[in-house]
Amino acid sequence: MNFATIDYVVFAFYAALVMGVGLWVSRSKAGHERNAEDYFLAGKTLPWWAIGSSLIASNISAEQFIGMSGSGFAIGLGIATYEWMAAVTLLVVAKFFLPIFLKKGIFTMPQFLEVRYDNRVRTAMAVFWLLLYVFVNLTSVLYLGALALKTIMGVDLTIAIVGLALFAVLYSLAGGLTAVAWTDVIQVIFLVIGGLVTTYLGLQAVGMGEGVIAGFQRLIELAPEKFDMIFSKDATYTDIATGELKSAYALLPGISVLVGGMWIANLNYWGCNQYIIQRTLGADLSTARKGILFAAFLKLLIPVIVVLPGISAFVLYSEGVFQQEMLDANGTVKPDFAYPTLLNLLPVGMKGLAFAALIAAVVASLAGKANSVGTIFSLDIYKRYFDREASDAKLVRVGKIAIAVSMLIAIVVAPLLRSLEQTYQFIQEYMSFITPGAFAIFLLGMFWRRTTSAAALAAALLTIPLSAAFKFFAPGIPFLDRLGWVFALIVALMVAMSLTQKKESEAIEIDPKLFRVEPSFVVGGVIICGILAALYTVFW
Repeated sequence: MNFATIDYVVFAFYAALVMGVGLWVSRSKAGHERNAEDYFLAGKTLPWWAIGSSLIASNISAEQFIGMSGSGFAIGLGIATYEWMAAVTLLVVAKFFLPIFLKKGIFTMPQFLEVRYDNRVRTAMAVFWLLLYVFVNLTSVLYLGALALKTIMGVDLTIAIVGLALFAVLYSLAGGLTAVAWTDVIQVIFLVIGGLVTTYLGLQAVGMGEGVIAGFQRLIELAPEKFDMIFSKDATYTDIATGELKSAYALLPGISVLVGGMWIANLNYWGCNQYIIQRTLGADLSTARKGILFAAFLKLLIPVIVVLPGISAFVLYSEGVFQQEMLDANGTVKPDFAYPTLLNLLPVGMKGLAFAALIAAVVASLAGKANSVGTIFSLDIYKRYFDREASDAKLVRVGKIAIAVSMLIAIVVAPLLRSLEQTYQFIQEYMSFITPGAFAIFLLGMFWRRTTSAAALAAALLTIPLSAAFKFFAPGIPFLDRLGWVFALIVALMVAMSLTQKKESEAIEIDPKLFRVEPSFVVGGVIICGILAALYTVFW
């Protein structure tokens, strides 16, 4: 991509704006020394629109812009089910999960596990989450963001990885969740505007200048197989690089995406995940629910700005456009090149904006994940095992060190992901090794008072071995179905163990009044469900 001076100016303006706002909001007020609550929960002062924006900015990253567009290029609109199902999931989390977490006044998800179970469960899950965030989440986001820099601007991959890591760390170190959340508002604005512009121009190109509606109609005419949301067992897609037919069902196993493992994956991600739920812990229940509802509406829009560009790139490539741009150094077609390649369509000035949107997503996600690593390490590991009397100031310092170290590890590991075909699927599959046990622990812990600590610990220790056993001894089972089977086995084990053990003291008293929602939330939820019903009816 050829950048003009104005493109560099636009991108530089974005970088300066994000850094400046991050440093400004993170400054200490006169006479006020920031404590752990200020640093890790933004002092519990976030408004609903900042919470909603931060939820989306932390979630939508290179995983979606690069990885999901790549999956759109490879298998089509079906990959959007992760986003659209997440909108409904957010409603469930806001109504049933969030009231319980806020009632307990927790800072971290592992802390909740100690309140409900015991310290063994808290520590086991804290370690698992730290490993997942550093070796899967941070590394994949760094790699995909660096891949975009390399593809678009020709920046060396290693230099791009280091640069992105430093950019994200600088303002997140300075201001904690306050800086992350408020800069996320800016990131989402760039993300949505830049993404919509890219989608618009991609559809214009497919429609040969006759407009976006004509472009969308032509997408359906030329690649109807890319618009199936629910795959049959014999559904396949063609690997353009090799010409090999591969199973689309293995990636998105039919109706299971609506009633099976997808629910477990989404509920665990949005309801029991530190770097997501941390934003809502910094608000009262009404404000947090409004923020989640706002995020759910934004979720409906995400496939438009990340999946449609991937399908557009596929059609353009099939029509003879971008034949060189879609190839890696070995001459192999890389689906993950779809979004960066499509940016070639943007006019001068807009390239800088769209590129800023992409980097905004990367940096926001990196900062959010890194901040959660620092939160979990300092509060759940350091304070628990190294210094029980640590002051708030010391905990903040330890959190900053943990952020820096985790990013250094990610910098070293990220280049190892070069060999992946669809990075988004890699992220989803390896997150699913921990998901079944983690979600079972939370679900039974919140809603079945009989669940024992020993049962929860067994679930924590078995989730990875059971998931690995299914993967290697039953490779034909789609990973979302595998996730469902492992979850069912772990729940059955937890129930059996709990029923045969001495009942423990109840840690959580649930008042049904906690689950009451405001009329505006009900209206918003109905609108979201109606839109999703229409989408699945049309693209089934």
